[in-house]
Amino acid sequence: MKIGIVCYPTFGGSGVIATELGTSLSRRGHEVHIICYNQPARLYIHDTDITFHLVNVVSYPLFEFPPYTLALASKIYEVIEQHALDLVHVHYAIPHSTAAYLAQMMASHHPTRIITTLHGTDIILVGLDPSYRRVTKFSIEQSNGVTAVSHYLADLTRAEFQVQIPIRVIPNFVDLATFRPQHNPLLRAKYAKPHERIIVHISNFRPLKRVPLLIQLFARILEQVPARLLLIGNGPDYPACVDLVRRYAPHNQVFFLDFVHDVASILSIADLFLFPSEIESFGLAALEALSCGVPVVAFRVGGLPEAIVHGETGYLVEPDDVEGMIKAAVELLQDADRRQAMGERGRRWVEEHFNIVDVTRQYEEFYRHVLSQA
Repeated sequence: MKIGIVCYPTFGGSGVIATELGTSLSRRGHEVHIICYNQPARLYIHDTDITFHLVNVVSYPLFEFPPYTLALASKIYEVIEQHALDLVHVHYAIPHSTAAYLAQMMASHHPTRIITTLHGTDIILVGLDPSYRRVTKFSIEQSNGVTAVSHYLADLTRAEFQVQIPIRVIPNFVDLATFRPQHNPLLRAKYAKPHERIIVHISNFRPLKRVPLLIQLFARILEQVPARLLLIGNGPDYPACVDLVRRYAPHNQVFFLDFVHDVASILSIADLFLFPSEIESFGLAALEALSCGVPVVAFRVGGLPEAIVHGETGYLVEPDDVEGMIKAAVELLQDADRRQAMGERGRRWVEEHFNIVDVTRQYEEFYRHVLSQA
């Protein structure tokens, strides 16, 4: 198949999944074209046969904001025309599915189909905003096929938008060869002393991720367990988090690692992954931690119960139960045998349900189904 993939180029879950899906499809013999305004963070062109197409957004004095949706639609149309794509798979409803629909209308003489994958923020935040609700519903329903990364997100989309098109649930996934348990004592020694435990968190530092709360939780955990906190990512709450560390935690106990390309190596030295999000459509970062044999403690929100098995691969605490989260974290950090057992079960759980090979096959089957309806 000739497949176009549209995504955001950031370290966020949707961009990661889109890029790694494209890489997996390419290795399985498909012709893959990634269309984006920048090269995605996990796209390594030299390792694949993927073709990258840059969306050029030109600013004019007339426009207060650059018209990215129109530039994207034009680029998608151009790639359809030049490469006769069988389908365009867009990740995020707004503005990607809207732009793809425009491109499909312009290239009406080509039988190109549009598939939209819903990842979460496009529905939970952007889509439910009154300014975007109608165009989100329209764009979803104009797609030839729709998938969601969790049953929670699929149900939410049906309830909030009353969409008539079926939504196929295809979960997020992990490359097991990359995200795996590793023994790396030198890297671990860089961040912690032998008697200290390592807690890791990865996010885009948006308010929904509640990283400031995480820092306060860590300060409380430190009262009972010697530990270090490694924070991977960046975003709007980053300055506030730096300030909170100055106020609540010893500065040498918290490391801001910003954007890390080799996330798997950092996860491999962790003892615990802490995830206090207000809402998560699925929780890819938690899944990557489990794949590396690291237990996860999170609030029981959104799609996280589909990724984490409570009491088996980690703990799910009731929403906003701060004391419960601290208690669960401390218990795990103090019990090496339980941590190891949960880590091993977490790895097996990912191998059985979320490995990239099996999920890529699910997408291939869905692509064939959509193309057969043309």
